Amino acid sequence: MDTQGTVNKVNRHEPLGLTDGQVIDMYRYMALARKYDERSLLLQRAGKINFHVSGIGQEAAQVAAAFALDRENDYFLPYYRDYAFVLSVGMTTRELMLSVFAKAEDPNSGGRQMPGHFGSKRLRIVTGSSPVTTQVPHAVGFALAAKMQKKKFVSFVTFGEGSSNQGDFHEACNFAGVNKLPVIIMCENNQYAISIPAHRQLGGKVSDRALGYGFPGIRVDGNDPLEVYRVVKEARERALAGEGPTLIEAMMYRLSPHSTSDNDLAYRTKEEVEENWKKDGVARFRSYLTDLGLWDDEKERDFAAQCNLELKEAIEYADNAPFPKAEDTLLHVYSDSEGGV
Repeated sequence: MDTQGTVNKVNRHEPLGLTDGQVIDMYRYMALARKYDERSLLLQRAGKINFHVSGIGQEAAQVAAAFALDRENDYFLPYYRDYAFVLSVGMTTRELMLSVFAKAEDPNSGGRQMPGHFGSKRLRIVTGSSPVTTQVPHAVGFALAAKMQKKKFVSFVTFGEGSSNQGDFHEACNFAGVNKLPVIIMCENNQYAISIPAHRQLGGKVSDRALGYGFPGIRVDGNDPLEVYRVVKEARERALAGEGPTLIEAMMYRLSPHSTSDNDLAYRTKEEVEENWKKDGVARFRSYLTDLGLWDDEKERDFAAQCNLELKEAIEYADNAPFPKAEDTLLHVYSDSEGGV
């Protein structure tokens, strides 16, 4: 169903080059990310983990973007809500749980970073940091390397609309535009920078800011994964053709509180949140697949059971895994190569 609730049985994915199997996989990643997110919130409330920052409401755009990229060659700089994205490019629920449990085996940071600070050399996920927007100039740096080394990959970076007001964003866009670098810059506009609504942050569209830097800016419905897929795919083709960056503003809504430390009803109403649940991209995509006969209630039940088992095993493993040793604090800080620093 679309946002007006009317049935839409038009096959929109095949003209984009997506097979039935691929769109089913897209939905599976969205649903798995949603369940991971919900389970992490419960774990925090139960006192099993210390903190969780949620991405509920943003999964559709993240999965769509991942499928539009080259998941074997491109470089990714996701921000802290991008669980659906990192799952789509190859991170596992066990790896994510090791992170939220802050265990030594955590591949992101060895249990050092807060949850949502992703990093994987194997998957070309570039380590993130807590100060927002720092990943944008880093993404531009990777794109510069691609151009200098004449390699056929793009870098892809995400952030919230609040980050688009930071100097890092503008400096990165300016440098990328001047040098026509192969970078895709995607703002996940979820309407709130913690507690500040978008209308108090921005006098116009984030996407319009690209005009000042000499490259296209596109606003897209972030609850429509097929439209996000199309836009990101076209941006990647532009980048590889030497036409430079694209700024994408994916419009969505953060359905959960900012984090487990946040009381979101202090700055928005229950009615506002409930109204936006009606536009949820995960439910919307499930309806699309169901209308085409590609998904049904039985498949949903089977997949939900599969997800629950996977998450149960991931939680048990992470809960029982050892914490880092005190001396591990010094790992990756000082050189341990022969001959000293």
